[in-house]
Order: sequence, then structure tokens, then C-alpha cells
Amino acid sequence: MGIRLLPQTLINQIAAGEVVERPASAMKELVENAIDAGASRIDIVMKEGGRVLLSVTDDGCGMEPEELELAVQRHATSKIPDEDLFNIATLGFRGEALPSIGSVSRMSITSRTEKAENAWCIRVEGGEKQGPEPAAHPKGTRIEVRDLFFATPARLKFLKAPRTELTHGIDTVKRLAMCHPEIGFTLGDGVRTLLKLPVAHGDLFEATLERLRGIMGKEFAENAVPIEAERDNVRLTGHISLPTLNRGNNALQFFFVNGRPVKDKQLYGAIRGAYRDFLAHDRHPLLALFIELPPRAVDVNVHPAKAEVRFRDPQGVRGLIVGALKQALNGAGHLASTTVSDEALASMRAPMQHPQQYEMDPRTIEMARAITSPHHSSGVGHYVPEGLRERAASFQAPLSGFDAPPQANVQQSSDVAMSAPPEQYPLGVARAQLHETYIIAQSGDAIIMVDQHAAHERLVYERIKNGVEANGVKRQGLLIPEVVELDLADADRLVARAAELEELGLVLENFGSGTVVVREVPAMLGAKVDVQGLVKDVADSLAEVDEAMSLKDRLMDVCGSMACHGSIRAGRRLSLDEMNALLREMEATPHSGQCKHGRPTYVELKLKDIERLFGRSG
Repeated sequence: MGIRLLPQTLINQIAAGEVVERPASAMKELVENAIDAGASRIDIVMKEGGRVLLSVTDDGCGMEPEELELAVQRHATSKIPDEDLFNIATLGFRGEALPSIGSVSRMSITSRTEKAENAWCIRVEGGEKQGPEPAAHPKGTRIEVRDLFFATPARLKFLKAPRTELTHGIDTVKRLAMCHPEIGFTLGDGVRTLLKLPVAHGDLFEATLERLRGIMGKEFAENAVPIEAERDNVRLTGHISLPTLNRGNNALQFFFVNGRPVKDKQLYGAIRGAYRDFLAHDRHPLLALFIELPPRAVDVNVHPAKAEVRFRDPQGVRGLIVGALKQALNGAGHLASTTVSDEALASMRAPMQHPQQYEMDPRTIEMARAITSPHHSSGVGHYVPEGLRERAASFQAPLSGFDAPPQANVQQSSDVAMSAPPEQYPLGVARAQLHETYIIAQSGDAIIMVDQHAAHERLVYERIKNGVEANGVKRQGLLIPEVVELDLADADRLVARAAELEELGLVLENFGSGTVVVREVPAMLGAKVDVQGLVKDVADSLAEVDEAMSLKDRLMDVCGSMACHGSIRAGRRLSLDEMNALLREMEATPHSGQCKHGRPTYVELKLKDIERLFGRSG
């Protein structure tokens, strides 16, 4: 078969295959056009997930009848004024959306400008145009797309259930609405309104956070850290969650470049790098970040659906993100998310609100009566163990004093520690230790429970990290060098990284096949460090990290394993002075509110919430 030109209808349908993957894709193109038209309100309807009807109505600038005719032709656009493809400041610029959608559906466009006496309507059915003709419509534009893919029935087979397609549509609108809080959005299914986002008011950060609250939820808004940084004409703004507010996937991570929602592997990688010290590899923070840079510094024309971009200086953008996020998290200090205390309170309320019902054995009931009845004498079939009646009676007797031995480790230590006002410190003053694991502290308006091992592990980790960044970690020599046997691969990996490990204070060398000898360990780990366990954990950490990671990132991963061995273990009894010293260091150390895996190191319970548990609130 010889070479031939394809008919225009087929060309449009091929373009539709790239641009219009599903109803949500078509809706995205139409909403972007509405945003570019200066709309302050955009209303969307998706019947049967958009397959039967997709309608987008805005109050933007509208179009004249001549513009309507041009709008449904391929590569017609008003968004590249100087014909420079690298100077794009709008969302839609390809000029493919409307003709592509019209080639596979029954589409109508009704539009009116502010000065026009009436509106005009043009229709496109399977690529065939009709009109324009006069119509009734207020200022703005309404585009209706009916029977999507009727002209390409094979594409219908690839659509999911209406509910699934509608979910994709809602997600698309949320992404577009995040970076345009000045625009009000609604989305419905023709019967009810499923999403309503009113115009957000206030300055940039207030309006953005108000919009994010409506999309990402109250928990995110209450635990969001603001981001603002600029370098080399690249500006970064947005909000990120505290590490203790995280998820098992990155579904609530949103990126925007010059107002355009994008998905970029480099950006996701930058987030992992920024949170490497705070979260396990399978946990992800919540965030919304907005990058603004000159149009010539980014290529937005690398993906048919404009979902990806290419930066001229990707490393510079990555460095800006990592640095800004780390600085913001440092500024958050020891804070942990409010969800930690909320979850603790919820777990306390659960057994109170939903008490379990037990069916007691009749013999048990009879025994209880035997114990408590003063006139009952034990007889056949009513045996009461010796001393049980006396113990039950003493339990029910009035209290004569609090002379019972305390179950918590409460030590009357220094007068200074006991007399210090709780209001003076954010984490309060230590009052007791429970199960040799948890420190109980009292602040001005709360009770604080601290996991001593997790908290001290974070403190030791920060000390090691600061030592590495300064002049290296101080080391202490072992009186007798310790030989550690490992797998051959683990031993080789440690020996290959010996120079890097020395920066962390761990000095080892090869001692034969599958064996290393340890001569020095970090001084801050103390004299009782488990050298065998330390070296094996470090070997495991090196096996897990990516070989492509930078030297510094690799060292920080290994620091986490070493910090665990230098921290206060659960089960160790602490004096009151030691507990208070730990609290004061937590207050002065960034990120002490969470361990390296994103779990909280302390839980703060406000008195007002505790009073509600006991029904004392009015």
C-alpha cells in the first residue's frame, strides 16, 4: 500500500487517543480552558461518570462567533501570542483539545462575551461542524460533551465503571482547584453535588491552606508546616505535613509547576530525600508544593496530556525542595502531629462507648453472692476459697489512706526538679516512670507520655548526624578489639565502606573471609555498646540503601542503626533528674517529636480532653 494522507477526521481521532484517555481527561482540558479564560466560578457535571454527559460551565471572558469556529479547528489557540513554544504562561496551548473531543463525541459550545447582545452556539458531532447560531446564555462559556467515544466504540470497552470514572474526575478537579483558590468549583453527577469548593479568601498562604483543608482534610490543615523559599528565580511555596502525619502511599502528594498539576519522578525523589531522616521507606508525608519559575526554565511540552514537565536545571530544583523542606521541619522543632493525641483519646473512648458484654457462668455468680453475703455460710456446692471473702471485704471497705506501694517509679529527686513550674517547659516536668519504659510528665494544661527509647534514639541520631556534618564523630578505642563473623557479602560491603564508616566513628578492617575486626566505636554510644549487634545492623543498613545514593545520604541511613544501639533501652529505670534532662534535650532538638521511622516519641493529652473522658466537661 502506498503512502497517503490521512483524512482530517481520523487525524482528530488519533489525537483524541492521546489527549482524551477517559472522561476525566476531557474534563481536565475543558476546565483548564475555563481557568485560562479568567473564570471565577466553574461548575462541572458528569453523568454516568462522564460517558453520557460531561458539562463544564464558567463565567470567563467568553468567545465571539468567529472565535467559536476557529476553536474547533486543530492547532488553533489564543495562548501563544508570540509563537514561542518555550514562553508558555497558560494551561492549555496545544489547540488539540476541542477538535479532538468533538471528533469522538457530540459536543456543543455556547459562549457569550461581556459586550455581546446574545450568545452563540456551535456543535460538532463526530468531527462534523454545525453553526454557529444565536443562543441564550449569560456571560461565559458552557461546553457539553454527550456520548463520549460514540464515534470510536472500541474505546468504550476500556472505560471503567461509572463510579470509577467519576472518582477520577473528582481527583482531577481537586488537583486543578488546589493551585487556584481564587476560583470556586463544584462537581455533580446530575442529581447531587459531590464536590463544592468555595472561593478561598485571605493572603496567599491563608487562601491556599483554606483550599487544602477542603481537599486534604482538617488533619492536614492542623498539622501543616508552611514552605516558602526562593533561589535562582525559582520560587517554592506550599504546605507539608509533620512526619508523624503520614500514609502508606503518596496519593496525597501534589506538585504544581506554574499553576499546572504535574507528576514528576524527580519531585517525588526530592521528597524522599527531604524526609529520609524522619520516615521509613514505606511511609509517605502529605504535601502540596507549588513551583514558580520563568517559562523558559521549564518545558511543558513533553507529554500529550501535559502531565509531565522537564526542568532546565533539575538538580537546582531538587536542591531547593530538599533544603526548604528540611529547614521547615527543623523549624517545627519537637512538635508531633495532633493526630497522635487524637488517636490515643479515641482508643480510650472505644471501650467506654462500646462495652463488651460477657455471659457469666452461673457458678461464678453464685460464688460472688457467697463472698459478699454476710449471712451466707459455705456449704456443699458453694465452696469459697480460703481468704477470698476477707480480701473482697477489705476491697469494699472505705479507704483509710493511700498507703499502698506505688506501681509507678516516682522518685523524690532534686528539689529543683520537683518544684519547677510545669508551665515553664513545653514538655512539662517529669512526675513518674511507668514500666521502666514511659516517662509521665505534667505541663501547664496537659499530661505528656514519652517513649524513652524512641526519644533518646532520635537525640543520639541527631548528635551523630551533627558530628558527621562538623568534624566527624569522636571515637573510643576498644580495650580488646572485637571480631565479628558475617556473611561474606556483608563483610565485603563493610570493608568497602570502611572509610565512610570511620567518619561515623566506627573503625573496622578485614579479618579474613567473612570476618571483620572492630577497633573503635563512637564515643557517644557508651562503654556497654553491643558491638556484635551494632556491626550486623550497620551491614543490614548498607545492604538496603541504594548504591546510587550520595555519600551523605548513605551515612545518614547508617547513623539510624548506630543511634538505636546508643539510646536508652526500654526497661531501664531512670531517676527524676535523668527524665527531666531527657525532656529538656528533646525541647532543644529538632525532630525529637518523632523517631527516624515517623512514629511519635511522645503523646500529649490535654486536660480538657481527659476531663471529657470522665464526663466532667460542661
